[in-house]
Amino acid sequence: MATLPSGETPASNQTPGLVLAPFRGVRYAEDRVSGLAQVTSPPYDVIAAENETRLMAMDPHNVVRLILPRHAPGQPGSPYEDAAAELSLWLADGVLVSDPAPALYVYEQATAEQGALQRGLIGALGLVPYAAGVVQPHENVLPGPVAGRRQLMEATQANLEPIFLLYQGGNGTATRLVDSVADGRAPLAQARTPDGLRHRLWAMTDESELAAVGADLASRTALIADGHHRYAAYLEVQRRLRDAGAGDGPWDQGLALLVDSTAYPPRVGAIHRVIDGLVPETAARLAAAAFHVRELSGGTGDVPAALAELAGACGDGVAFLLAGHGRAWLLTEPHPALLAGAVPDQPAELWQRVGGTVMADLLFARVWGIHDDERCVQACHDAAEAVRAADGEGGGTAVLCCPMSAEQVYQVAALGRRVPRKSTSFGPKPRTGLVMRLFAEG
Repeated sequence: MATLPSGETPASNQTPGLVLAPFRGVRYAEDRVSGLAQVTSPPYDVIAAENETRLMAMDPHNVVRLILPRHAPGQPGSPYEDAAAELSLWLADGVLVSDPAPALYVYEQATAEQGALQRGLIGALGLVPYAAGVVQPHENVLPGPVAGRRQLMEATQANLEPIFLLYQGGNGTATRLVDSVADGRAPLAQARTPDGLRHRLWAMTDESELAAVGADLASRTALIADGHHRYAAYLEVQRRLRDAGAGDGPWDQGLALLVDSTAYPPRVGAIHRVIDGLVPETAARLAAAAFHVRELSGGTGDVPAALAELAGACGDGVAFLLAGHGRAWLLTEPHPALLAGAVPDQPAELWQRVGGTVMADLLFARVWGIHDDERCVQACHDAAEAVRAADGEGGGTAVLCCPMSAEQVYQVAALGRRVPRKSTSFGPKPRTGLVMRLFAEG
């Protein structure tokens, strides 16, 4: 049985609706930096160590210095205090500036070949307890990352990057306004990032437009696509301040990107695992007790071919690719009785076809006797990166997974249930640093 994410609070007697409020965004002054592509970054939890170093080298004001602060060993203070000091300095120096009026921000991600991949609204999301059913999670969280994000927010008194929410808007009023702004007005800011995406941002400040958006969203619900740990941290910041005697305030909201999944269907990818110290040959041998195991002749010498084998198997049901020491094995056809015993949740046709649940409950817990936690299991968004980590010095076993479908994600959320942490990777992810929210600005 899945547990409630960290930060859960009881539902109130009155169920609030979905609220995305305007706020005074804080953005980079473009004449003070080398370029928006050079000072923005992907979300904090998809940045590998080598990419973090590269981002820091691109510009001394890259936002990664705020979202992943490095603290000098042996020095007083903490990384979160370092981030707060850096943020204060950039504000004082005019590197970051506040916009003149509260706004909802229309945000577009596009490519030259395909045009707009995704459009949505960035705003201050009204925080509600999970039990209200207005903001629906679908993944479990771990206490460590929640505490880290909460400490960063408390130190900086800011939301530095938006979580990513989806709602089934049916091309309603809010979506029509988003498209009208993006198609008819000059953007506030734009950048083309190394991944080929063009990012554009507009401010929606017209009172009638803001009211129309609010009315459209009021009766809707939203699914957390990306940012479960940050939403849990939002709730913890709010709870701690309320427990300390604070009344209503900016801690009752959190920065979010809201996208109509009817107009812009999301791309759902898998998040993979690397188990430190698990010998891949042993992992494959043990897995044969519960799966059909076939070694791939090319091993990890041809990662695209191995991933193609996995993709083909994913169409037939749950499958995994084990890799390490240059070798690779395809795991398919989990034993029905073992699967039913390890994953007894109902409806079986859903839960026994969710790769993250089968991985955690059957492969990890029953076959290998390990827990999928952050102490010994790394989560990797990139399959090739996971294989390199398993093949590298020290090594281990990479477990590459099939992605959940968007339909499965919505089914899980509708049941009020959770899949294991880091089971889904929705995209395209919002770029961090294009617009931030300070508590002092409301």
